[in-house]
Amino acid sequence: MTESEHRTVLLRGGDVHSPADPFATAMVVERGHVAWVGSEGAADAFASGVDEVVDLEGALVTPAFTDAHVHTTATGLALTGLDLSGARTLAEALERVRAHSAARPADKVLLGHGWDAARWPERRPPSRTELDEATGGRPLYLPRVDVHSAVVTTALLDLVPGVTGLSGHHPDQPLTGAAHHAVRAAAHAAVTPGQRAEAQRAALRRAASLGIGTVHECAGPEISDEDDFTALLALAAEEPGPRVVGYWAEAVSGEKDARRIRELGAIGAAGDLFVDGSLGSHTACLHESYADAAHTGTAHLDAAAVAAHVAACTEAGLQAGFHAIGDAAVGAVVDGVRAAAEKVGLARVRAARHRVEHAEMLTPETIAAFAELGLTASVQPAFDAAWGGEDGMYAERLGAERARTLNPYAAMLRAGVPLAFGSDSPVTPLDPWGTVRAAAFHRTPEHRISVRAGFTAHTRGGWRATGRDDAGVLVPGAPADYAVWRADELVVQAPDDRVARWSTDPRSGTPGLPDLTPGADLPVCLRTVVSGRTVFVRPNE
Repeated sequence: MTESEHRTVLLRGGDVHSPADPFATAMVVERGHVAWVGSEGAADAFASGVDEVVDLEGALVTPAFTDAHVHTTATGLALTGLDLSGARTLAEALERVRAHSAARPADKVLLGHGWDAARWPERRPPSRTELDEATGGRPLYLPRVDVHSAVVTTALLDLVPGVTGLSGHHPDQPLTGAAHHAVRAAAHAAVTPGQRAEAQRAALRRAASLGIGTVHECAGPEISDEDDFTALLALAAEEPGPRVVGYWAEAVSGEKDARRIRELGAIGAAGDLFVDGSLGSHTACLHESYADAAHTGTAHLDAAAVAAHVAACTEAGLQAGFHAIGDAAVGAVVDGVRAAAEKVGLARVRAARHRVEHAEMLTPETIAAFAELGLTASVQPAFDAAWGGEDGMYAERLGAERARTLNPYAAMLRAGVPLAFGSDSPVTPLDPWGTVRAAAFHRTPEHRISVRAGFTAHTRGGWRATGRDDAGVLVPGAPADYAVWRADELVVQAPDDRVARWSTDPRSGTPGLPDLTPGADLPVCLRTVVSGRTVFVRPNE
């Protein structure tokens, strides 16, 4: 334990968001844990016995956020590299590629991220010929915003012998499937350890600056590599910053596989173990064809494969999990987990808290099954903000009627499905308050949840998704993972008038949270603390 973790600190003169005391204005932190939460008057008794007194000057203290789905190195590469998420046209995207190529003459492979042709007037991705010209013939890997397909240059294809014979190779279309995985592996292999560490630090610094105290790294052989994963865990252990919880998405068939997952430093064989792909790339697996394509997407795992993985993980005491977006993929997960429960026992499966990432296309039946099987839904509300609504990508891919069923957070909460919020960064940016806002102001009104429920899913929910119920909340004994915010008036915000008004009365004892109404300024992070150790201080504060 470091010296700073040994120090006893009294924070006072603000608002402390705690279920232990809805009117708390002060908190004592000791040995990396919350020791006391209470009122200003009671704080006087502690003032002389602490190492430091921090005057909050009216600031808000909350538990630090947990982002339950992050690709840390890719996030950092997007922060330090070519980010096309702001490009408004295809022509602007190509100009950014040209400028990036000129600015990085030493890079063996140029890396970019974030293009979305659905937002461009041209309505098409860049062609290989256009990219060859923009890069001057250099290798370039440019995944779509959802990272399930990519456009590349001829020079990158030349680095991958046999790629034209792999499934998912299309001469004039983005690469998907095995071809995409092969070019991604070649591109990532060109990243030097120094570049990788720079990217990881950049991503963790950004997370800390946003009040994020923990990230769940969703790694695996199809999206990263073991060196990247172990280097990230080592860096996070050695340097002050958000804690990193690692998941490694590789199928487990027995104790030997489970032991290898643990030896890598992962707490589960979960994260992006792909049952299907994504809606944007037409690779999410559906029961009925896409509205804008004559097929039903791609299935990578069936119910039998899901059952085998879940049963083996449960037997080994390891968390299992899957990436599933389309209704057919979610159905395969439910059928597989239920089959595993019949084999090893429902109570053991529920106790393992297996996870499903994204879980977008649910039905009342699959929602009920998630609750019955104890499956945590690790979801990304920013997906709805980016692609939901009558005119969004979801409606384009699925038709308006099916699109309206996506991401039904209110129904999941009513059924008792545990929710953990994340970003899937770099697919959507690290942005915790924006994520809570996206859930509270879902584009489909019946799926909206209260700000309080969304905040809980983005704090305590992430801890519960790793099997810990004692954290993500500021009560005595909990880890001192907290953030200090400059925020406007605190309110209790219900999604609409159907929710009882009593909860907005101070006498209800419900601690307030910032007003997240669209258009209102989001809170500004002043300080982030992990295990009692400060990992971010806003400059000039």
